[in-house]
Amino acid sequence: MNRLREFRVPLLILVIGSIVSVFAFRWDWPIRQHIVAEQGPEWGKSAERKMHGFIREWGDWPPMMVAAAIAYIIARARRNNRWSRIILAAMLASTLAGIVANASRLTTGRTRPRESPKIEQGFYGPWHEGRLLVGVPAYNSFPSGHTATAFGFASVFVYASPAWGVIVLAGAIAVAWSSIAIGAHHPSDVTVSITIALIVGWFVWRFARRWGGPEPNAPARSSTPECNSRRDSNP
Repeated sequence: MNRLREFRVPLLILVIGSIVSVFAFRWDWPIRQHIVAEQGPEWGKSAERKMHGFIREWGDWPPMMVAAAIAYIIARARRNNRWSRIILAAMLASTLAGIVANASRLTTGRTRPRESPKIEQGFYGPWHEGRLLVGVPAYNSFPSGHTATAFGFASVFVYASPAWGVIVLAGAIAVAWSSIAIGAHHPSDVTVSITIALIVGWFVWRFARRWGGPEPNAPARSSTPECNSRRDSNP
């Protein structure tokens, strides 16, 4: 029971994520049809389409790591050990979540929604009709690598500093929605990636806190009641 209590957060994320993903799979195609109908035939040349492309481009792993590295250098220059730890943990969580998602994405062979009707939607695995599908973008939809790296990064901020976490999480949500809007991913691709990323982020931040010892930059506290009473008695 103690073990279950200790890991209640990732277990809860897994349960909720699994339930949401089941419904997402059922609604993948109706949602895609609705989005296409709302966008219209000229949407591909619109400013909105360019905006979504911009969000995905700058919300991808390489630009994110560059921005995080700059933030880490600033934190170190200011000798802020707490934020140095948070940023490093976020970079690690983003990388690990991306690795997990991409390892699956390259082998499941799921078609991207925008490939319809040219390619029938489905999971084709790594090999289909005598062709290796690993690394073929049209068949690398499940789950979303962009979403996994964005939410992996944001999750550490959510666990470590909820106030900042809300801001970073908003960026991750924008990346996820843009992936759906442009037809790069199904909603279920995104929900599975979010589940993976939040769990990975939880374990990374848990490890970072334990490995680094007490929370950096926290005020020192006396370890014994005798010391506390002695300190309080002095004027």
